[in-house]
Amino acid sequence: MALNVKEENGFKYVDEGTGQVLMLLHGLFGALSNWEDVVSRFAKHFRVVIPMLPIYEMPIKEAGLEGLQKFVEDFVALKKLDHMIILGNSLGGHVGLLYTLHNSTKVDKLLLTGSSGLFENTMGGSYPRRGSYDYVRERVAYTFYDPLVASRELVDEVFETTKSIPKCMRIVAIAKSAQRNNLANDLPRIGVPTLLVWGLNDTITPPSVAYEFNRLIPNSELHFIDKCCHAPMMEHPEKFNEIVEEFLAPVAK
Repeated sequence: MALNVKEENGFKYVDEGTGQVLMLLHGLFGALSNWEDVVSRFAKHFRVVIPMLPIYEMPIKEAGLEGLQKFVEDFVALKKLDHMIILGNSLGGHVGLLYTLHNSTKVDKLLLTGSSGLFENTMGGSYPRRGSYDYVRERVAYTFYDPLVASRELVDEVFETTKSIPKCMRIVAIAKSAQRNNLANDLPRIGVPTLLVWGLNDTITPPSVAYEFNRLIPNSELHFIDKCCHAPMMEHPEKFNEIVEEFLAPVAK
């Protein structure tokens, strides 16, 4: 489905459906296309909101996890959101964790898939190299179990981003901030029911990371999807949505 991007007070976002708010937070190289199947399925029963994180536009001094957390807080305040379910992939999961830790009364449930916050192998072991299409294609494919999921459109989008020096500077700053921002000591304070959905073949945040999240977050449950890497909602959307639906039942029925 084509997602309609709205703009208000400097925020770009998607707002589809009605009901309890399901807020989706994308990763470092995330795009709206990452969430199309999730929106298509859950906008029938939820108000699905996707704020576009200003990863490439935020002031370089603010390019980090704290800046992204504040962005989400400002967006939630603008839209007067409450009783939210937050679903974050990769960096978006990390931002969702930070938001929940600092705004626990606003969050009813938390869902993480391939989240950073404990350990992540950024871009498959290195930062984006400007000007090399083959390198970008290889790194994007590295995030999927089936390299064919890394479509030409997706590779082109990442390549265009990495051609910009200012954007690359922000990507590197945010990636380093994520690596520094280890939440191991804070995760036991997550009080809301938490779902962990992980690719069994995740090369960026390996299964051992998922087990550690499960151990540290008190009220959490962990599900693995086989033949799946870092973005289960893209590689196995039907299976991913089934697991999420079961966790959100009976609202999602």
